[in-house]
Amino acid sequence: MKTNKYEIDMCNGSIMDKLISFALPLMLSGILQLMFNAVDIVVVGHFTGKQALAAVGSTTALINVFTNLFIGISLGANVLAARFFASGREKEMSDTVHTAILLALISGILMAGIGVISAKGALLLMGTPDNVIAQSTLYMRIYFLGMPFFMLYNYGAAILRAVGDTKRPLLFLVISGCANALLDLILVIGFHLGVAGVATATITAQMISCILVLLCLYRTDSCYQLRFSKLKIKKVYLLQIFQVGIPAGIQSTVINFSNALLQSSVNSFGDTAMAGYTAANNILGFLYMSVNSITQACMSFTSQNYGVGKYKRMDRVLIDCLILTVSVSLLLGCGAWFFGPQVLSIYTREKDVIESGMEILAITTVPYFLCGIMDLFPGALRGMGHSAVPMILSVIGTVGTRILWIFGFFPHHRSLYFLFISYPASWIITIVMQVICFYFVRKTVRRELMRG
Repeated sequence: MKTNKYEIDMCNGSIMDKLISFALPLMLSGILQLMFNAVDIVVVGHFTGKQALAAVGSTTALINVFTNLFIGISLGANVLAARFFASGREKEMSDTVHTAILLALISGILMAGIGVISAKGALLLMGTPDNVIAQSTLYMRIYFLGMPFFMLYNYGAAILRAVGDTKRPLLFLVISGCANALLDLILVIGFHLGVAGVATATITAQMISCILVLLCLYRTDSCYQLRFSKLKIKKVYLLQIFQVGIPAGIQSTVINFSNALLQSSVNSFGDTAMAGYTAANNILGFLYMSVNSITQACMSFTSQNYGVGKYKRMDRVLIDCLILTVSVSLLLGCGAWFFGPQVLSIYTREKDVIESGMEILAITTVPYFLCGIMDLFPGALRGMGHSAVPMILSVIGTVGTRILWIFGFFPHHRSLYFLFISYPASWIITIVMQVICFYFVRKTVRRELMRG
């Protein structure tokens, strides 16, 4: 099944070393993607001021609400492609690739239009203060113009992950990340373009990574080769992509909607708290990308082994992923809390902003392993083709808890620390429900595979 040095045989041999080989480049890729936004934040925080920093940060949760439905659908493409690749179904694999790439292009164009048109109205609904609304709107509109590049890169990288190739997407992001940092310095410091400069740098970097991943797919001689003349959406594969991807996208979108509600609560404390949240949230983003890479590995490995009927190996994949998730998130979470003031000082020199950021990090970083576990079980279930029920449970557990917290408890205990207790509380509740769901689905899948 493995035909080149970039692919990983997920269905045979030892598991842990292959999981690490898969997850580590993916982890670095996710961190590097976050660096696009982090460099923006650092540059505007130091060279433009806290209002510009608040303006960039105030758009993060809102951008995620808009984009994560389509990014979630790319998980469906990953699962389907992994299943066809493992079972040697080359025609189905090729059709899946061309359906997914055309879907990415259409959704990217759609998102660009929606984002540009609705940016200011959405920011006003979130209660963005008057002194940052103009800069926030400008940043968000320019950022959304790069959505076609963003979508094509993510869907192309999802295809490569399906065959175990996480190294080349990492290389592409190294190249585009360096371009992003260089352009930030030129446009903000040299040309004094402020938030417009960092947004322009970001979408240029996204264009570079998009071109590189499409060239990679075009030049391969394997069954996932891309030919632009073959781009066509085939309904049978689109529906299978949607079966896994839409629930995953809805889950991510609704969870980010709850984060947008949190952003609205943070906005009520003013621009200092907003700037502190921007920096702290970026650090939490690095933690999330680290544990999410293991979830992605679990989903791809599970999907390939599901495709060839190896249910015992699927169990071993989940156990090894749990070990990795807890180890990585505890190490990074404790480090982020212990060195929090020093890390936050990278983003800003203002003491009051750093104090606001530490209020958030104090309650969210050390227990972050709970977030990793919470995401891991739905990842395994998606790998088996079951995505709807985990989505419902995640929405109930995560979003329900946070909404109750924001509107029920927070008004009586107004502090950033108390507001963000909702994070670990929602993680614990959701884990309990996801584990129960996994137990019953696993029994059903095992019976199906044994009959097959």
